[in-house]
Amino acid sequence: MILGIDIGGTTTKLIGYNGTEMVRPITVKTNDHIASAAGALGKFVDEEGCSLSDIQRVSITGVGAGRIAEKLLGVPVFQVGEFQAIGRGGTFLSGISKGIVVSMGTGTAIVEVDGESMKHWGGTGVGGGTIFGLSKHILGVTDMEILNRKSVQGNLDLVDLTVGDISSAEAVGLSNKVTASNFGKSSDDASPDDLALAIMNLVFQTIGVLSKGAALATGNTDIIMTGRLARMDVADKIFADLSEWFDLNFIIPELSEYATAVGAALSPCLSI
Repeated sequence: MILGIDIGGTTTKLIGYNGTEMVRPITVKTNDHIASAAGALGKFVDEEGCSLSDIQRVSITGVGAGRIAEKLLGVPVFQVGEFQAIGRGGTFLSGISKGIVVSMGTGTAIVEVDGESMKHWGGTGVGGGTIFGLSKHILGVTDMEILNRKSVQGNLDLVDLTVGDISSAEAVGLSNKVTASNFGKSSDDASPDDLALAIMNLVFQTIGVLSKGAALATGNTDIIMTGRLARMDVADKIFADLSEWFDLNFIIPELSEYATAVGAALSPCLSI
C-alpha cells in the first residue's frame, strides 16, 4: 500500500491506495505535526487490520511535512511539494486535467494545472481560520460542525446587501442577487443562524472571486474546489450561484477534503 498524508494547520488527513483501490480516509486533529502524522498512520493500521510492513511508502505534504524525518514508525517517507499535491489531487478526483485547483484549508491556495504542469497562482489568508475566528468572536461558537448546522438554517436577507437592494434595475452584467456588500445590511433582527450563514458566505465568496481572477488570467473555465470547507453543507449552493454569476464551472469533487493527501499519494517519489 501507498499512503498520502497532508499535515495542515488544524487537521491532518491520510488516505491509502492498495494498487488502484482507495483505502480508508482518516482525519485527525493537528496538535503536533509529528504526533498527528504518527497518530494517523497508527490509526490507519489499526482500523485497516494491516501491519506496517504492508505499507510500501508514505508520501507526505502540507505545512508540517518538513518536520517529518526519513521514516515514520519505520515506514519510508517521501516529501511532496504542497502545490503539486493540491493540483494532482484536485484534478484526479474531478477527472479534469486542466483548470484551477483551489485548496480551502486554514488559508487558501490556488494552483493552475495543465496536465502534469502545476503552478502556484496565488492565495489568500481568508479560509477556514477566518470562519473559525469570526464565528468565535461574533457567535461564541468554535465547533465547526455546530456552525455548519446553524448556517443551513440561515437566511442572508437580513445580513448581506445585494445589487437588488441598491438598484431598481439590474446593473449591466450583474444579477440583482449578486452580493454588493457582505454584512452590509446587518439588521438587528438577524438571527445567529443568519450570521453563521453570512460568515460562510463571506469566506466562500471571497475565495470564489479570487479564483475567478485566476481562471480569467489563465484562460480556464473549470475551478475545482478542495479542502475541508468544500464539504460544508452550504458550499454547494454558494458555489453554484457563483458559477451562474461568473459563467464559470465551480466543481466540488467527492472526497474533496482529502484531495491534497490523494495528490501526495499519487505523486512521484521525489522531494519537490
